[in-house]
Amino acid sequence: MAEAERITGTPETGPDSGPGTAAASGSGGNAGGTAPRERDEDRDRAADADAAGGAAGATAGQARGKRKIGALLLVAAFVYLLDLGSKALVVAKLEHHAPVEVIGSLLRLEVIRNRGAAFSIGEALTIFLTIIAAIVIVVIIRIARKLYSLPWGIALGLLLGGAFGNLTDRIFRTPGVFEGAVVDFIAPAHFAVFNLADSAIVCGGILIVILSFRGLDPDGTVHKD
Repeated sequence: MAEAERITGTPETGPDSGPGTAAASGSGGNAGGTAPRERDEDRDRAADADAAGGAAGATAGQARGKRKIGALLLVAAFVYLLDLGSKALVVAKLEHHAPVEVIGSLLRLEVIRNRGAAFSIGEALTIFLTIIAAIVIVVIIRIARKLYSLPWGIALGLLLGGAFGNLTDRIFRTPGVFEGAVVDFIAPAHFAVFNLADSAIVCGGILIVILSFRGLDPDGTVHKD
């Protein structure tokens, strides 16, 4: 009988071949496939987490908007060209001439060659001032890579345009490369003579101080102290 059942494939009944045995056999088969399914589920969860992180980063980027490098460059170019043009004009028309009174004795136009920093400070440090101006330009360019704030773009543009304006004088004007004298021509009463590049640098610095006090960072984030 047992031999016939073996040949025909009929399961043998008996104490060791009950439903419990079949169930145990089935459970054993499922156990072999459980681990791969768990690994697949872990990979799916990890992929979902990565996708969620990427979506969060994209949302943050969209919230901040586009980088404001264009605004920075536009302001810097405007300041630089205005400074360059004004210096060329006053050198051609006013240098070696009597000062021109704009508002009586309160404001005059008078061309002065300044080898120092803004407002004629540090005339013996021309080369070092040139190096400092170059460093400022490099720092601004590095900050611009993470620039998402328009006010910061304007402030840095003022600094960049002013620094380039005076650096151009340092490089190309007499007495020589990196020792050139900056052209100053705005002469208020009882104050140092300066130029438009100096004005842009001061305005940019003041704006940066205001933005810092308000907790606004160049990347557009606002923090509260």
